[in-house]
Amino acid sequence: MKKLLGIDEVGRGPWAGPLVVGACVLRGPIEGLTDSKKLTARRREVLAAEIQEKAFCGLGWVSAAELDKIGLSAALRKACRSAVEQVQAAHAEFNGIIIDGTVNFLSDTSLGKYVTVKPKADLLVPEVSAASIIAKVARDNYMIELAERFPGYGFEKHVGYGTAAHKAALLSLGPCEEHRRSFRPIAELVGTQQKEAAAHVISGQKGEQAAANYLAERGFTLLERNWKTKWCEIDIVASKDDVLYFVEVKYRRDGGGINAITPTKQKQMRFAAELFLQKHPNTEAKLAVVTVDAGYKVSDFLALE
Repeated sequence: MKKLLGIDEVGRGPWAGPLVVGACVLRGPIEGLTDSKKLTARRREVLAAEIQEKAFCGLGWVSAAELDKIGLSAALRKACRSAVEQVQAAHAEFNGIIIDGTVNFLSDTSLGKYVTVKPKADLLVPEVSAASIIAKVARDNYMIELAERFPGYGFEKHVGYGTAAHKAALLSLGPCEEHRRSFRPIAELVGTQQKEAAAHVISGQKGEQAAANYLAERGFTLLERNWKTKWCEIDIVASKDDVLYFVEVKYRRDGGGINAITPTKQKQMRFAAELFLQKHPNTEAKLAVVTVDAGYKVSDFLALE
């Protein structure tokens, strides 16, 4: 009598989370086995518990980070072998192997010659159905745990797949450590963010230079550019008529940089100025804002106090 080892994977295509391969040898019949995607979450949970009791089972895991490193093909082979090794360690007997799909992930092992690859096997072969169910339940539960570690992405709902809600969260939060950076949507997002960050830095540098030129042309003496401590930073420190000006430069396409100077920001600027003035006692000082527009021209200069 043919005793089969069924193998199926879950998590080949998501943008985040691990790849999981399930492997099962049934010790007896289990009612209701089918493709895990055709079952409700509750029904999968019930069946997964029964499968763990009535079958020899293995689960092979490859993390998102390792998948990025070794590639999807190698990850599938590694997870498949890990799952099968667990079944073998339980001393399960089988004389045939069916893998869902079209690729023999055991082809270069001693078990490769016993493998039959079969599309839709998770729907047609009970052992493969069982493997798909335990892998799906294990991975879904892992993604629910991830939702607590990384709130805001909605992992508990889309379990890492590329939904509109997932894309919106990525645009808002950026990728977390569980995102697969080798996958095109994530790679493109990371690349776009890096370009935007670099462009922002360049815009800031050009804006500060425009502000410095503006002040110098109006008789200010520039004392410091980007004066920093571990607590704060001042864009420009300049003096004129025995007064020190602590200048915040705001790059705004439509002007109105003063609107970005909230009470909290003023408090931070004042704190930075006080630190600087410790080495320049008895000096009159003012906070100021320079607004630079889209053409890198100063549209406004305002002393706050």
